Order: sequence, then structure tokens, then C-alpha cells
Amino acid sequence: MPNFSTLLTKHNITAVAIGHFDGVHRGHKQLLSRLGEYGGLVVIDKNKANITPKLKRAEYSSYPCFLYEFESIKDLSGEEFIALLKRDFVNLKRIVVGFDFRFGRNRAWDKHDLVRIFDAEVIVVDEYCFNGMGVHSSTIREYIKNGEIAAANALLGREYSIEGEVVKGQGIGAKELFPTLNLEIKTYLLPHSGVYATRTRIGNKTYGSVTFIGNRVSTDGAFSVETHIIGEQIPPTAERIAVCFVKALRKNQKFNSLFELKEQIQKDIDQASQYCGVCELFLGKK
Repeated sequence: MPNFSTLLTKHNITAVAIGHFDGVHRGHKQLLSRLGEYGGLVVIDKNKANITPKLKRAEYSSYPCFLYEFESIKDLSGEEFIALLKRDFVNLKRIVVGFDFRFGRNRAWDKHDLVRIFDAEVIVVDEYCFNGMGVHSSTIREYIKNGEIAAANALLGREYSIEGEVVKGQGIGAKELFPTLNLEIKTYLLPHSGVYATRTRIGNKTYGSVTFIGNRVSTDGAFSVETHIIGEQIPPTAERIAVCFVKALRKNQKFNSLFELKEQIQKDIDQASQYCGVCELFLGKK
């Protein structure tokens, strides 16, 4: 684990793990376990919708992250890329990578070239499997896009979470249905449209919730991400919140009246209440 008593910077870090680290999932944790207390992550960032955008990776890895924009390094040779890292991390003594690591222009260099080029320790970590399945960010992304939240969470080793700013909704929730917090989500990969049992974090407190993603086909047809806090008054000062997905409840569907919609939302709330009280995942489990 990193040395929290010392501010870790490029100047005192002695080990780095290199990769995209989208999700910081169970497989990535195998690389992190080889870093030691003076470690950091070299994150190759492609600026796409992510499971863990930008420096959010540091929150889940507990290591400092140093972003290298893909566009700025894609034309470097393997030798040039390693030379860049050695200039940036002047005390670098160890590089940790995954079994399928490739780098340099057109991904033409591999783990064997890394051993040849880097004149210190190289650790190559084998593929990690969980419940018989290889753990990869691409697989997790597909699960999330398909709304298979339980499967995605199992490979992540945590509940999938998104964050966004609270924005004004259509205005009928609190008056005719149930009050919701409407979110503007910019950089996260969104689950498939539907209704989910969730946990919503506002400040330092987490609430049981039910969250809708998709077009409001029963009202104005607009796309929205909105969450209802179960059994609690919504804090009026909420500006930015996080939503953790626990279980998919149902697909998006159209109702003929607000009365029918409200009845279904009540059923969603009752169902979500059964799942959002206790986390089934051991977040530190490998």
C-alpha cells in the first residue's frame, strides 16, 4: 500500500503500473499489489466515456495517478516512451504491467521488449480470473451497457458508481409522482435504460434509492438520469451526488397515465428497498 505519511510525487515514486485502468477492477488490483508503498499509476487516457474517468482512478486504487494523454504519446517508439517515463520518474526502479501489455507506436512493443529496454525490475502479472472468467474492462463495459449490473459489480469488486451535477427536472415529480434528483452525467458510461435499485451519496451520507435512466416515454420524452431517495427528505442544498448501482429492476416502459406511472414507481421503490440496504460485495476481496 502507498505511504500515506509521505506525499507521493513523480520525484519520489519508485514503482509504476502502466495501463488504462478503466474501472480499477479486481484484475487491476493484482498489479497494484506489486507496487509497494512508493508506487503510482501511469494512466494512458483516451478521453472516452469511462467507468472511472480521469483521476477518479486514484479514489479506487489508493495510489496517485499520472495521466498521459494517448494522443500525445501515440507516435513514440517503445524506447522513447520508456525514456519519457525515466525522465518523469527520476527514481523509477520497477515497472508493473499486465500479461497482454503493449506499448509504443502502433502497439508494436510488448512485455518482452519492456524487459529488454528498461534497465531495472519489470513485473508481468498473469491474467486474473474471477469465478472462472478473465477480468477485463471491456467485459465490464459491456455488462454495464447491457444493464447487467450484478455481473459488472462482481468483476469490479465494488458497486458501479457515477457522479453528476444536480440539474432542474421537468417539475412534475414532487407534485404528482415522487420527488427526484435529476443528474447531468458527462463523463461516465451509463447503464442501459431502465430502473435500478441504487445507493445515492450526498455529501458524507448515503441513502437507499431507486434510479431511472432513459427517455421519459410516459411524459415529455426527454432523456434523464434521476434518483429518488427512499424514505428521506432530499437535502435542498444537494449540488453534486454519486449514485451506486446495486441491481437492475426493470426495463423502461410507457404508461398511459400519471396514475399508472405512480403505481409502478411505488412498486419500484418497494422492490429497491429490499436490495439497497446492505452491500453484498467485500470491496477489498481479490
